[in-house]
Amino acid sequence: MSHAISLIQLAQSIGATLHLAEGDTQDTPICGLSTLVKAGEGQVSFLSNSKYRNQLQDSQAQAVILHPDELSHCKGTALVMANPYVGFAKAAQLLDTTPEPAHEISPHAVIDNSVSLGENVKVGAHAVIEAGAKLADNVVVGAGCFIGKNAQLGANTRLWANVTIYHEVIIGSDCLIQANTVIGSDGFGYANENGQWIKIPQLGSVVIGNRVEIGASTTIDRGALDNTILADGVIIDNQCQIAHNVEMGENTAMAACSVIAGSTVIGKNCSMAGLVGINGHINVCDNVVFTGMSMVTKSISEPGVYSSGIPASANKEWRKNMVALRNITSLNQRVKTLEKGQ
Repeated sequence: MSHAISLIQLAQSIGATLHLAEGDTQDTPICGLSTLVKAGEGQVSFLSNSKYRNQLQDSQAQAVILHPDELSHCKGTALVMANPYVGFAKAAQLLDTTPEPAHEISPHAVIDNSVSLGENVKVGAHAVIEAGAKLADNVVVGAGCFIGKNAQLGANTRLWANVTIYHEVIIGSDCLIQANTVIGSDGFGYANENGQWIKIPQLGSVVIGNRVEIGASTTIDRGALDNTILADGVIIDNQCQIAHNVEMGENTAMAACSVIAGSTVIGKNCSMAGLVGINGHINVCDNVVFTGMSMVTKSISEPGVYSSGIPASANKEWRKNMVALRNITSLNQRVKTLEKGQ
């Protein structure tokens, strides 16, 4: 939806209570979103972090989505709700002006005669869809995409330009896959014979659930024998690597440049910040959070927050710390010796 909506329509749609300032009415039109600093007439903003409260006083936004505790600080119209950031997300969906990846079935697309196309499917120029593929209703395939033999895309799923979907891959409904992502490429499987690498064909596939979103230039490898699996509601950022036979539970999130090695099982409602590396053949239980640059080398069986990355410091301080770290073994031995002498 790109047209304007009224304040009352917006409030009802995002589940907020409308508090009108003088001069505004329930029918005042809203046509866009912006920050507290830059928003103007007809635009809505939001306040979800109290440290930006000082920007609220001078904001020219037509309305602000905020928490009840912030209402007394707002001189203009407010949309009050318990989680303003969720309100912002829902408002952004209502006012989204992002174009579709394709608007018709382009005459320049190459679609095999055996492909099954649902109602209202759109395919961009120079896309290639191979034999036996199935695209359900309202699927949108951007320009230059490749969809391999017998792949399946569920209803309302959208692929941006140059996405590659290998053979036999199954993707559920209401998914969004950003440009240049590759799903179903070979997992990294080799056997060594006298120094020579013997390739192991990857005979599994990738099965992705419903409402999954995958960022740009991410790679998800097909399984060696069984499938790589992403459950419903998983969200993956840009430039991530998910190796063969990984399983990710429902609503788990993975931020940019994080990687998961093969045959690891990640539970439900987990979060991985940027640059997290997870070892292969381990299990991570539900409700685990890994902070940025965490290196996960063994299974996690207790929910909670886990960290291992070393924050940056001044080079001089870092060098001193590294000297101390190199000497920690001898220091530990000296402490043990002293303890024995007591």
